[in-house]
Amino acid sequence: MSITAGIPFSVLDRSRTRQGRDGPRVLRDTVRFAGRIEELGYHRFWVSEHHSVPGVAGSAPTVLAAAVAAATGTIRVGTGGVMLPNHQPLVVAEQFGVLESLFPGRIDMGLGRSVGFTDGIRKALGRDKQDADDFPRQLAELLGYFTGEQGAHPQVHAHPAEGLRVPAFVLATGKGAQVAAEAGLPLVIAAVRGEDAMVRAIEGYRERFRPSAWGERPYVVVSGTVAVGATTEEARRLLLPEAWSTAYSRTHGAFPPLVPVDTVLDTPMTARERTLFEEARDGQLYGTADEVSAALDKLLARTGADEFLVTTSTYDGDALLDSYRRLAELRGLR
Repeated sequence: MSITAGIPFSVLDRSRTRQGRDGPRVLRDTVRFAGRIEELGYHRFWVSEHHSVPGVAGSAPTVLAAAVAAATGTIRVGTGGVMLPNHQPLVVAEQFGVLESLFPGRIDMGLGRSVGFTDGIRKALGRDKQDADDFPRQLAELLGYFTGEQGAHPQVHAHPAEGLRVPAFVLATGKGAQVAAEAGLPLVIAAVRGEDAMVRAIEGYRERFRPSAWGERPYVVVSGTVAVGATTEEARRLLLPEAWSTAYSRTHGAFPPLVPVDTVLDTPMTARERTLFEEARDGQLYGTADEVSAALDKLLARTGADEFLVTTSTYDGDALLDSYRRLAELRGLR
């Protein structure tokens, strides 16, 4: 058995739209998918927040998390994450207070510092790029509503959140790692800027971590794309729709719905699209069970991760579930 076999594995589903399937159907698929992931023994099921993105139906993560929690019974449910600069901390505290009250002991509060990715979206949200820099203050205010110690708005209380303890996580690529360390919160991080940069951020997080009421020691959740197939080629093909969607977004300015693998392979690409298509697959783990197990052991040993959050998306829902089943089997989840 591998030395990392006991590490919890969790799932982030972004409710990706697919060609021929609209947003409402995709959201219902996410709720059903959560039930299957629970059956496979995964630790958490998280949903995300995106605004005005044609390829993503998940725009209201706390609402979707409520539906997921209601449709499941044991798996932890949360957000990966709520983009705190888009919201008032009081409202976020109230929403998670309601979730924790309805589903006690099962709710996670994953928080990010991103704002809408275009000027139009930011304007519609009443935000601008600079609001991301206010994330540490917003985070402190939000946590203060749960402890009853927030001082930004005297005599204001978040009911029913006050007195509850919802585990909080900070999603980060760079700067957020230091915020997580100073707040004494778990860190969720991906190799967006490469594995070496991710490892340096994790090391900095551990060095700067300050124990808090929310965490006595550093806790690192590494996230990434993983595909397991009967063959290496089968697993590789599983990742092509998301890679093409990413390349398309970077050349056309819009993140499109996922399309079938054969459509991707039949689509002519410019030199720039081909380059971006290949770059989108950098750092992804795919292959047979043995190949993926070896790659995961190497990554988890290098990062010292306490948990792994799988973020795989593809067009074929059945093939995706099969990949998650194979991954659960090789990690000994159930």
